[in-house]
Amino acid sequence: MNIRIAIENDLPAIVDIYNSTVPSKMVTADTTPVTVESRLTWFREHDPNNRPIWVVEDGCIIMGWLSFSSFYNRPAYNFTTEISIYIAEDYRRKGIGKKLLSKAIQDSPELGIKTILGFVFGHNEPSLQLLLKYNFQRWGFLPNVAVLDGIERDLVILGLRVV
Repeated sequence: MNIRIAIENDLPAIVDIYNSTVPSKMVTADTTPVTVESRLTWFREHDPNNRPIWVVEDGCIIMGWLSFSSFYNRPAYNFTTEISIYIAEDYRRKGIGKKLLSKAIQDSPELGIKTILGFVFGHNEPSLQLLLKYNFQRWGFLPNVAVLDGIERDLVILGLRVV
């Protein structure tokens, strides 16, 4: 298993993994699949030196990915980032999310990151438990801010200070 910086040729696999989570209504607020074309600008906005996207692969199979995204995209927040972790369906619950999160925490100081944020639906227990296991704390709670299949959902904001 290898974690590396994503390249543009990885984008179809990244999008496929992302889209595999849409039907569950647990991970993303997108309610329909996205396209590679619609995610191209998003991909290109990630700077490998301070806001990378990483993929985890086994041979030539991409099993998951993690992205660092700017928080509010204003200079005062340059040391804060939001992370997103997505794992391919066949590789979930095999420790890949833990490996990606561990590396994100470890490498954050080198990336100029002091604070990591996670925005997680309140009903997404696996993701909440993963972040809590790595000492993230609940910093915010937004009740009923999303509607998925007619059901109002909460958003939990978790944070970790890494330096």
